[in-house]
This record gives sequence, C-alpha cells and structure tokens, in this order.
Amino acid sequence: MLRVAVCDDIPHELQHLVLLTNQHLSTKGLDFEVTEFSHPDTLLTALKTERFHLYILDIVMPMVNGLQLGKEIRRCDREAQIIYTTTEPQFALQAYAASPINYLMKPIDKQKLFDTLTLAISKVDLAQEQTFPVKTVDHLRVLKRSDLACCEYRSHAVIFTLTNGEEIVSRTIRENFLQYCSPLLKDRHFLQCHTSFVINMRQVEGFAKDSFTLSGNKIVPIAAKQYKMVRDAYLDYLMAKGG
Repeated sequence: MLRVAVCDDIPHELQHLVLLTNQHLSTKGLDFEVTEFSHPDTLLTALKTERFHLYILDIVMPMVNGLQLGKEIRRCDREAQIIYTTTEPQFALQAYAASPINYLMKPIDKQKLFDTLTLAISKVDLAQEQTFPVKTVDHLRVLKRSDLACCEYRSHAVIFTLTNGEEIVSRTIRENFLQYCSPLLKDRHFLQCHTSFVINMRQVEGFAKDSFTLSGNKIVPIAAKQYKMVRDAYLDYLMAKGG
C-alpha cells in the first residue's frame, strides 16, 4: 500500500492538497492511503511508530517548520519522497537539504502537483512491504522487511533488531546463518557485512572501515576480510538509488 502524509497548518490548504492527492492517486490503480496532519508536531509523533512513502509538507508552519520536519524525516528514512509546498520562494535553497523531489509554489498548480506525484510514485519502492517470517519459541512473527535494521546470528538463533529498537529472537535454527538469511539477501536493500550480521542498508547512517552505524546508533561490525566487497556493494547500492 502506498502511504502518503500531507502536513499543512492552514485548514483549507490542507484539505485542498488532500483532495488533489486523492484525486490523482485514484487514477493510478494503486492501493493507497492519504493521512492528513494539521500540525508538524502531530506528524513528528506519528513518525515514532510509522512510516510513509511520500510526504507533502508546507514549509511555513508553527513551532517546527517544514524544513526542520523534512530533515527529521530524512534522518530516519532516506528513501521517502518529499514534496514541499510554500508561498515563500526564498526557502527553496534550504529545502534541498532534505533532498525533496520538488518544491511547489502556492497556490498549487494542479497539473504540476499531478506531474510531481507521478514522478514520486515512480521512485517509491513498494517492495518495502515484503515480509520475512520468523519462528520464535512461542509463535510465528511476520516482519516487514522495511522494519528490519539488522539480523545477528548468536547461540544458534537469529536476533532481529527492528527499527523501533525491539529485538525478536528466532528459535534455534538448523541451517547455517547464510542459508537462513538467503531470502533477505536476494533483496537489494540487504547486505551481509560479517559472518554473523546482515544489515538493512536503508538504515545506514554511518560507514567506517570496520563498522556500519545504523539508525538508533546501533554499531554493526564489518569483517576485515570482507571490507572491499562490503564497501563496493554499499557504494553500488548508494549509486543505484541516487545517493
């Protein structure tokens, strides 16, 4: 499902953006959901527990402006698409710190918005919604791949660290770690950087010769003998997504 967040503190402008977005997306034959936010703080609170594929943000808002909001979104999600809307053209240069897909002036031109939405949809990776089943000691958990930060092999089990910090421990596995994680490793977002670790490259915030830093400041080691392969794979990933 394509999930869109629209944030604007002016009620009639918020409703207009939501109306146009719904109108355009309904012509695309997509399963989608548009959620409206009338204050940036409300969206910031939502970001603690959920993610959206596309954000349409007003820039001039109280307390937390759209530029700050975009930077916060980008900090926790490097692949979301951001569209800025504003009456103030002087913010255009600053806005690009959050790598938006477009910067639209108000009053919003309907066709320009539609064209931008079409471009944004083409860049959204709905494969994020794919899942990975994990058998724990008690039950079966079906995890969204986009919610995984990394996997670690330890004591004949696999520990899944989620983007919200939760850890899920599998039951004892019979196959080796590489075989167990093979479905994940067919996904271009995942990389084995160590005999005992697989990371979700969406969640990388820092890269050094001996480790990755993931969101939430989790440090994952890189095996010395694998460094060149890991480095090349990660750089290829960044290049492929325009990083």
